[in-house]
Amino acid sequence: MEKEITENGMGIRILCRRLVILKKESGIQWLIGSPFFPSLTIVSTLRCLHTLGSDSLSPDFVKESDDIISLLPKGFEVIGALIADDRNDMKIEKIVGNAISAVRKLRKSLYSIDNDCQVLIGAVLDLKNGVGERDVQFFMSRAGKSDSVEEVGTILYEDEPEKFVWDRGCIVRCELPLRLPLYYHPNTKDVEGMYAQAVTNVECKFRDPQVTYLIEAHNSHSTGGPQPIVLHGTELNQPEELPKNAFSIETARESTAKSLACSYFCSESKDTEPFTSVEENADKILVNILFNRSRNSHKPAAPIAEYYPATEGVKLLVVNHKLDVLCYAAKDLLLMDVVSKLLIPALVDQLHSLKNKISSSLLTEHPKLQPYHFMPSGFLHPITAMYELSYGETEMKQVEVRRSLHLRLGLPFDRPLLRIVNAISLSRTKDNSMGNSTQKGSYLLKDVHHGIQSSGVSGGFVSLVQGSYEYYHYLQDGFDDSGWGCAYRSLQTIISWFRLQHYTSIHVPSHREIQQALVEIGDKDPSFVGSREWIGAIELSFVLDKLLGVSCKVINVRSGAELPEKCRELALHFENQGTPIMIGGGVLAYTLLGVDYNEASGDCAFLILDPHYTGNDDHKKIVNGGWCGWKKAIDSKGKHFFLHNKFYNLLLPQRPNMV
Repeated sequence: MEKEITENGMGIRILCRRLVILKKESGIQWLIGSPFFPSLTIVSTLRCLHTLGSDSLSPDFVKESDDIISLLPKGFEVIGALIADDRNDMKIEKIVGNAISAVRKLRKSLYSIDNDCQVLIGAVLDLKNGVGERDVQFFMSRAGKSDSVEEVGTILYEDEPEKFVWDRGCIVRCELPLRLPLYYHPNTKDVEGMYAQAVTNVECKFRDPQVTYLIEAHNSHSTGGPQPIVLHGTELNQPEELPKNAFSIETARESTAKSLACSYFCSESKDTEPFTSVEENADKILVNILFNRSRNSHKPAAPIAEYYPATEGVKLLVVNHKLDVLCYAAKDLLLMDVVSKLLIPALVDQLHSLKNKISSSLLTEHPKLQPYHFMPSGFLHPITAMYELSYGETEMKQVEVRRSLHLRLGLPFDRPLLRIVNAISLSRTKDNSMGNSTQKGSYLLKDVHHGIQSSGVSGGFVSLVQGSYEYYHYLQDGFDDSGWGCAYRSLQTIISWFRLQHYTSIHVPSHREIQQALVEIGDKDPSFVGSREWIGAIELSFVLDKLLGVSCKVINVRSGAELPEKCRELALHFENQGTPIMIGGGVLAYTLLGVDYNEASGDCAFLILDPHYTGNDDHKKIVNGGWCGWKKAIDSKGKHFFLHNKFYNLLLPQRPNMV
């Protein structure tokens, strides 16, 4: 791919899965690249949200730069702008000039660059001629000037973009808790000014000669890995050789540290497995910051406590922050440059972002701002969001923050992708991929239907549950519900789906908790709790509404013989909603995971997950025993799976329209 671009001159390389995220509307998208990639390589795109007035093509560069600085990891940068418009009265040269001018102004606001020599991209999408990626025209400005542009004809889409990004670079992470004590006179109104000064003092300490950066591999707790490296503030401020009077052992150690690159901590060979996640596949480096007061002391000394009595009454306000930054660094970048040119600027930027979000009134209310890192599906690099934890995730302010992020990133608005539970986990402990602690149900089998053979419907169209679920069945958790608990187990499977898709963080309720919920809403008498009474589709809908706020659609059929007539409607449910369905008929309940339907012939099959299974959680045994598999309404022997003399209720939970 690299050779192909070189032989054809300058070309655009597109890594991101979706380039155009504007929905048939005028606007600007910022194109993201990296100084560690070849020029004109687009790794992602962000929608411009802040504009001047109602003109979607006039960015508010100050607000845009504030957002992008906190969102984008250091090691990625804005390299272009895409303008989508349907104006016929403007020549394309003018639109391209506006795009180049916009990205140049944004880069000046972001990076304080006056004479920008970066090759910049100006892209144009005429909404009247098309809205697809292939309809985008690309131009470049070699000198970063809007009056010097040329069209780029070579456009290449990378076949393995994850490999392109993570074979070249690694993640560098630093967590730093801060405790800022502010002493102020009770009558002073300048608490915010004192807070700003405290922030400035912290910034200065990042390059203090006494600061120490301890750099280690993410998995340094394992034996046989590379040893940690130490860098001092003196090396960052004075990159030349250390003074001659430095201790010889320390000099040798620091000289080695200064010459090492990120590759020192990166794995030499990559797995042949396909890229699954940053947590699993990317090389990661951790940096800890220490403040060493005794490094230049030649004599041992005890700690000294100094006492300064106040001349009048003062108040103490302690502001707690937790900095947590990610950077992307090329594997051949020197560790000294990683700290000096990526990590320290990232820490300063995040500290400023925290400061800018806190007003003087919020200071006294003990704000709980905290950064979280996400990597939504389709994104090739992490993004960072700052959440105010005192709101709570369901509070309207927090919902609006996430909705704004969904809009900027081009994410759908009907599923939660940027909740705290979605945050990627880069900690050393192998709790799970999403950073939350082990919760009830995590030991159960997931997605039992994967790998099951076809249904046997000729020419059928298969529609399946979207996302993951856990298999709940009789006798689990040492609880004997054989003969009466099948609907409870189907409900548990459904709730597990909502948990695993991060629509809720509640644990999967027990039989007793399900019964208690029905009593609390007045559907059942108190004596129902602890009983062995059956429940059906209607009771399940009540519980889903109470515990999750999920609404349900109910389909009634008078006989099992009528169920095949509902296959088209069920297929639409799996295509549009994607949730598991509970089927209840007579004294039996099942979980429906999909349908295979031939609309022309009417032939169909149902993918059934049977909660009546009583064995251990052996996937092979479950599948071979038919406890999860395709069932035809009438099998080859003429046996009816759904009884003709029983009515059936089908519970179709609706996917919440939420972020």
